[in-house]
Amino acid sequence: MQLGRAMTNYLEFEKPLAEIEGKAEELRALARSNEEMDVEGEAKALDAKADTLLKELYKDLSPWRKCLVARHPDRPHCRDYIEALFSEYTPLAGDRNFADDHAVMGGLARLGDIPVVVMGQEKGNDTKSRIERNFGMARPEGYRKAIRLMDLADRFGLPIVMLVDTPGAYPGKGAEERGQSEAIARSTERSLNVKSPVISVIIGEGGSGGAVALATANTVMMLEHSIYSVISPEGCASILWKDAEKMREAAEALRLTAQDLKQLGVIDQIIPEPLGGAQRGRSEAIEAVGKAIQAELKALKKRQKGDALKKERREKFLKMGSKGLTA
Repeated sequence: MQLGRAMTNYLEFEKPLAEIEGKAEELRALARSNEEMDVEGEAKALDAKADTLLKELYKDLSPWRKCLVARHPDRPHCRDYIEALFSEYTPLAGDRNFADDHAVMGGLARLGDIPVVVMGQEKGNDTKSRIERNFGMARPEGYRKAIRLMDLADRFGLPIVMLVDTPGAYPGKGAEERGQSEAIARSTERSLNVKSPVISVIIGEGGSGGAVALATANTVMMLEHSIYSVISPEGCASILWKDAEKMREAAEALRLTAQDLKQLGVIDQIIPEPLGGAQRGRSEAIEAVGKAIQAELKALKKRQKGDALKKERREKFLKMGSKGLTA
């Protein structure tokens, strides 16, 4: 199993793995410069050692380590999923009110033979695009663009697919002046009221109300190492302990992993990731997400339609957290 040999960005807890894979690559580089050297046996032994260590590292990730994986810069982003899974993608821009927010992208597309409206938060993949996309942190016009796309889907009876990946909504002064909280609330409200089937997939970070605005769906799925929480661990630690360095304890307390949230009934399905995370098997992770969305769209179409889908979605969220409560 030869996984992730081209990795360049290693996480804090992957440093021992980086050393082993680096030594294997050094040996192969020496062999390329000197054809008389035969190092393949040693390199393969290092590969086997790296594979074993990778399995150990990812066998039982702590919540904080899952946060690191969910934020990995090489992890596939919304744009990668749209380009790989959807055909005939026609992007739509602007909220018809103030501006076009590049942190939210979306439009009309086809998933296989199913016409859909797809949207999500895009973080960018280099300095220029990350600044342009505001690191996936939407302003009010981004959520109003999402509402516009949901209205379009509802009008034509198209399923809605939402890909969530954001640290949270942008907290800047201008965003607050233009009604950030109202825009998030309206987006959440619109998600609850459309008659189209709605599927949300948390592909990386699902942070705060900025994520909920695009994660109020009939079916909410999470990739295995993604996270979904009311606040970031650093923000939680700063508020509770006045110390952002206590983010590991906060991550434990927040129950933000896919496994915890599935147990709590907040999400409906966990999509497995390749060993080492989606960043080590980008095409496999994207393919798994595509299959999960297609299967769920077909299931929703068979199960209920229109008002029944809307009712099911609303009741699902109203019941959330009610277990164990008494009158």
